[in-house]
Amino acid sequence: MFALAIHGGAGTIARASLKPADEMRYRAALEAALATGYDLLRDGASALDCVEAAVRSLEDCPLFNAGRGAVFTHEGHHEMDAAIMAGHTRLAGAVAGVRQVQNPIRAARLVMEKTEHVLLAYPGADELAREHGLPLQPVEYFFTQHRHDQLQEALREGRMRLDHSQAVGAGSQVVAPLEEPEKFSEAPVFADPNWKKGTVGAVARDQFGNLAAATSTGGMTNKRYARIGDTPIIGAGTWADARCAISCTGHGEYFIRAVAAYDVACLMEYKNLSLEEACRIVVHDKLGPDGGEGGLIGIDAAGNVTLPFNSEGMYRGSRAEGGEPIVAIYK
Repeated sequence: MFALAIHGGAGTIARASLKPADEMRYRAALEAALATGYDLLRDGASALDCVEAAVRSLEDCPLFNAGRGAVFTHEGHHEMDAAIMAGHTRLAGAVAGVRQVQNPIRAARLVMEKTEHVLLAYPGADELAREHGLPLQPVEYFFTQHRHDQLQEALREGRMRLDHSQAVGAGSQVVAPLEEPEKFSEAPVFADPNWKKGTVGAVARDQFGNLAAATSTGGMTNKRYARIGDTPIIGAGTWADARCAISCTGHGEYFIRAVAAYDVACLMEYKNLSLEEACRIVVHDKLGPDGGEGGLIGIDAAGNVTLPFNSEGMYRGSRAEGGEPIVAIYK
């Protein structure tokens, strides 16, 4: 049975914080990405092509923290990560910190198919994309007002914490409110309750029984020092083999330390657990107690899909052969 699952990030997604009009936009974007990948699967395309296409759809949507909707770094630019993996060959490709590539997931596939490497970082990853004719975009393409506003808010929060720590160190009991150094824009057209981080991803099983996974992210708002999360690290945020395909979303440092995506495959292989049980253990028993908020999407060799998360919500969708599309946000 062929099937596809997608996600657009997990985190604090409370119903009260997401306006009805904004929720409709998110659901429409998820439905579009799901349809893009599923239609390819139905027509006989490979799982690899399908997960790439679904992720590209999400990268092109400014609602999600990937591609065009990527968040700003502390320095005010964009550093995007992506990874893709084919389960039947275990070949993988990933990029980290790319700045101009319109669709980082395409650059990740280039690494897998056109080089002998697995992970390339900026500026080499951008150069590879340029050499192979992938669409590159100027910085203006990645600018969205609501992401810029989020950076300003994060910078303000950082200054307030610094002022507080300095005041406490001096023995002060009261910290004066921070005066705005610049004029803040109005609220964004749509809300993103989990604005500091986010990821998009897709997993699929095609008609030939092959599995694949793809993940893409814009990183964390206000990140510094070229920080890299779990997304482009094979085995942490992305994994595919003959048993399962996994794409993770959440606080990357926890997923890296847990080797979360590969741990699912290990539990299935060494303990003979089902996909659902293995994913539950990783998300709820291992990541959750340590503070690793987030979730993942997984698919197994039979086409079974699971989408667990330990946060308030996860933008997600799935569709199996002969079934109806399912899109959800909240628990």
